[in-house]
Amino acid sequence: MTIQTVYQQALRFAAQKHTGQTLPGTDITYVVHVCNVAMEIMIAAQQTKEFNLPFALKVALLHDTLEDTDATFDELEIHFGSEVAHAVMALSKSHLLPKHERMNDCLYRIKQLSKEVGAVKLADRIINLQKPPKHWSLEKIREYQKEAIVILQTLRGSNDYLELRLKERIKEYAKYCVVLVTE
Repeated sequence: MTIQTVYQQALRFAAQKHTGQTLPGTDITYVVHVCNVAMEIMIAAQQTKEFNLPFALKVALLHDTLEDTDATFDELEIHFGSEVAHAVMALSKSHLLPKHERMNDCLYRIKQLSKEVGAVKLADRIINLQKPPKHWSLEKIREYQKEAIVILQTLRGSNDYLELRLKERIKEYAKYCVVLVTE
């Protein structure tokens, strides 16, 4: 199966599952987010020896389907295999846990799997460190940046290229973490 076929199959599934969802605070279809995460993965694969691009692309395109749609683990397993389904499950925060424990649990589960799964989480946060939505408080913006630092530290060794990209994004995001005083 060609990499283009792998991409198209996973993208079609993700697009169907994310139908009607938009990027927070915009009218842009949510699928743009998963495509951007996949783009980071494709570029990282070019910079990384022994990188399983077909697997990582599927996981990148599907990474939010269990957490944010009605997709089930069984559906993912049937369409994309057990390894992909387990990877997407690891990337999904458990709503059964208290909110403050969800990310650490997720990171723990990611670390139990291949480096490609960690690379997808790094790529996801790189893409998410855009200009924050207008309705976010300064406290939420700062917490989001702190969480990005935890992700970077915890997933160290997953992918050198993406770790450098995330480190740069965290620095850039700092401009949103300050109070601007206007006269």
